[in-house]
Amino acid sequence: MSTPPNSAPPNGFWAQAAADPGRTVLVAPDGEEWTAGRLHGAVNQLVHGLRAAGLERGDAFAVVLPNGVEFFTAYLAASQAGFYLVPVNHHLVGPEIAWIVSDSGAKVLIAHERFADAAVAAADEAGLPTSHRYAVGDVRGFRPYAQLLDGQLESVPTDRTLGWVMNYTSGTTGRPRGIRRPLSGKLPEESYLGGFLGIFGIRPFDDNVHLVCSPLYHTAVLQFAGAALHIGHPLVLMDKWTPEDMLRLIDAHRCTHTHMVPTQFHRLLALPEATRAAYDVSSMRHAIHGAAPCPDHVKRAMIEWWGECVEEYYAASEGGGAFATAQDWLKKPGTVGKAWPISELAVFDDDGNRLAPGELGTVYMKMSTGGFSYHKDEAKTKKNRIGDFFTVGDLGLLDEDGYLFLRDRKIDMIISGGVNIYPAEIESALLTHPAVADAAAFGIPHDDWGEEVKAVVEVAEGRAADDALAAEILSHCEERLAGYKRPKSVDFIATMPRDPNGKLYKRRLREPYWEGRERAM
Repeated sequence: MSTPPNSAPPNGFWAQAAADPGRTVLVAPDGEEWTAGRLHGAVNQLVHGLRAAGLERGDAFAVVLPNGVEFFTAYLAASQAGFYLVPVNHHLVGPEIAWIVSDSGAKVLIAHERFADAAVAAADEAGLPTSHRYAVGDVRGFRPYAQLLDGQLESVPTDRTLGWVMNYTSGTTGRPRGIRRPLSGKLPEESYLGGFLGIFGIRPFDDNVHLVCSPLYHTAVLQFAGAALHIGHPLVLMDKWTPEDMLRLIDAHRCTHTHMVPTQFHRLLALPEATRAAYDVSSMRHAIHGAAPCPDHVKRAMIEWWGECVEEYYAASEGGGAFATAQDWLKKPGTVGKAWPISELAVFDDDGNRLAPGELGTVYMKMSTGGFSYHKDEAKTKKNRIGDFFTVGDLGLLDEDGYLFLRDRKIDMIISGGVNIYPAEIESALLTHPAVADAAAFGIPHDDWGEEVKAVVEVAEGRAADDALAAEILSHCEERLAGYKRPKSVDFIATMPRDPNGKLYKRRLREPYWEGRERAM
């Protein structure tokens, strides 16, 4: 739905729901359509229910939910009641979820029956009272989610104040930590909640439709989807992503923008040509990808297929970032873009000296919109900072025009014979082989060189994971990589350990090779 000429769209979901309650704002994974008025009523009921359960401004509640209406109800309830919503990765096991529930101080846990075993174990270990456990579906020891809403008014709650999402970092070292930002105390409508999408040239209303094709527990996925909702874009939710289903939904709902990861690109491109041609994706205006490096050949193929809607960003859950349009990337292949207007980028060496353009170092960012702290971890909050800049450990350089080029995570860099080797370059070469569905490269112990390059490969359907294929892949790398970069051996894996957002759990692959040994890094 377009905004009427010469009128400003209402700011935020709640104002829009009041102005046009009959407008469809969400299409659930099962195809059910939700109007703004219906969703608004459910959100208000949840606020009243959580307050009845004892939650006050500044308190947290956690959710272990798939993509669905309940997730957005929780997000919008927290956002207007001054609560912290703690989204939990539903692939975690009980003790991992228990840590997040306990550490965040969550007073209520809402879980889906699909994740019942982990939710029960987590709630028990965290010592959460049975009166504060709620389940969508049937979970032993949990009250039905409907009880949180039953008997509660759909009227707008009093004392409305802007809440926040408290995401937990993935925890590449040690336990994950919550990223906590101070609450402003403002009314929700006093903050322009969709302004974030303006960075990417996405406008309010304007017949936009946002496709949610990755799990909402991921920081960026929820931030993009929430911002879209707040500026008047209907949401189409996918529960479990498949490449053809994505194409079908884009075609059926004329979706205009989405948040993606390179793994999804790779799997879309692997579809038969006839399948790809069967769907119309011309409605897409912004296919924004991030979270992992995108091999050049994959990005070029997507631009050839989808056009210049393929755009890239670099950011962290903590904030900050860069953005590259398709034109930027074609002009400067490999770049992840220039700093957002609300962000600043810098590259420093290990001694804290700011480096000149073209010099490789650790990438730092800062935001002009406010800081953050790691919940209950002052040491981590202060660590890896230089003034107002922070880093998540990525290596890269800025060119003379301010465009950022990444090399790899510092922790993933391979040092062999004193030479730095960047796995992303090796993985890109591996993925050009037609039998490779997914790939990872990392360093394993070597007595003389310190580390040598190991490749682990997930084989494409229809190919056998055998010695002949391993030799074929190594030969393939010989044609594309300098000798010191080439994998010395290939191991096969049934499924690469990635989360659904495309992030590779490389530590899980690497650790067995280092058992009993210590990396120099």
